[in-house]
Amino acid sequence: MSAGKHFVSDPKDLVRTSLSGLVAANPHLALDEKEKVTYVKDLALLRTKQVTLFCGGGSGHEPAHAGFVGHGMLTAAVSGHVFASPSSSQVLSCLRRVYSEEHGTLVVIKNYTGDVLNFGRAVERFKSESVNQGKPLPKVAMVVVDDDVGVVNPNDDAEGGVGRRGLAGTVLVNKFAGARAATGGSLDQVKAVAEYVISNTFTIGCALNAASVPGQGLPRVLGDDEIEIGMGIHNEPGFETKKPQPADILIPSLVDHIVSSAPFKKAHPGRTGRVILMVNNLGATSNLELGLVTKLAVEAARDRGLEPVRIYSGTFMTGLAMPGVSISLL
Repeated sequence: MSAGKHFVSDPKDLVRTSLSGLVAANPHLALDEKEKVTYVKDLALLRTKQVTLFCGGGSGHEPAHAGFVGHGMLTAAVSGHVFASPSSSQVLSCLRRVYSEEHGTLVVIKNYTGDVLNFGRAVERFKSESVNQGKPLPKVAMVVVDDDVGVVNPNDDAEGGVGRRGLAGTVLVNKFAGARAATGGSLDQVKAVAEYVISNTFTIGCALNAASVPGQGLPRVLGDDEIEIGMGIHNEPGFETKKPQPADILIPSLVDHIVSSAPFKKAHPGRTGRVILMVNNLGATSNLELGLVTKLAVEAARDRGLEPVRIYSGTFMTGLAMPGVSISLL
C-alpha cells in the first residue's frame, strides 16, 4: 500500500530531475529542461521524413508519456508538475520544436480540463503565429483520448458531468498513430488511425488504495476492508467502493463492466470479436499479482466471446505508486 514515503530531494524539482535520469539512461533521447520537453535526438532528420506527434500531461504516470518517446511512437512528450497539466507555453515550445512543415504534426492528449484548455490554446497560438508571419496555416491536428468507462455505474445511461477520462488506452493511441506515421502515413491518415483507436478502446480501473503524492502525502485512505472501482489516475473517486473480493471474482467483473458499459455496447452492439487486451499496473502492484490478473482477464474475455489477438501486460500508465490495475479492451 502507499505509505506516504518517497525517494525525493525537492518535490518542486522532482519532474525535471526524473526526466534528466530518463534521458541519461536512454541515449536516443534529449531534454529541454526548462520546458520539460523530452524528444528524439535525431529530431531534425525525423521531421523531414514523417508526421511528428507528441503527447503530454501531468507527471506521475510514468512511463507515460516521456517513456514512449522513440521511433515508431512519440516524437516528443511535454510534462507538467505531478498531476498538473503543462502550461500552454510549455506545449507551444514543444510544438515549435517538433512541427514538420512538410508532413504536419499530431497532438495527443487525455480528456482532462487542464490538458484540453492548455494544449488547445497552444495549438491555436501556433496557428496564429504562422498566419501573422504570412505563412500558410500549419498542418496541426489534436485528438483527445477518453477511454475510461469507470466514471459511472454501468446501469446508468447518463455519464454525468465528469466525462470519460483518458487512461491507459492513451498508450495504444500513441502506438498505433506512431506506427502509421513511421510507415509514411499522411497527417489525415495518422489522425484517422488515432481516432479509430480512441473510439474503440475502453478501460476500467480498480485500486486497493489511493496513491501518495510527493510533498503532499495521501489525499484519502481506503480501509482495509475497501477497494474502489473506477478510481482515476489522479486519485479521483470511482463509482463504487466495495469489500475486497477474490481475484477470480473481481477481475471477470471488471471485464463485465467494460462489455456492459454504454460506450462499448454503442460501438460494438454484437459485443464479440477480436480485441487487444491491455492489463496495466497502476504503479504498486507486484508482478506476481499482475500475472494472475492477466490470466484471469484473458479467460474472462474469451468466456464472453472476445478473442485477444494481442495481450499487453505491464506498467504503461500509472497513478504514481497506486496499488491497483486497469484493464483495457481495443
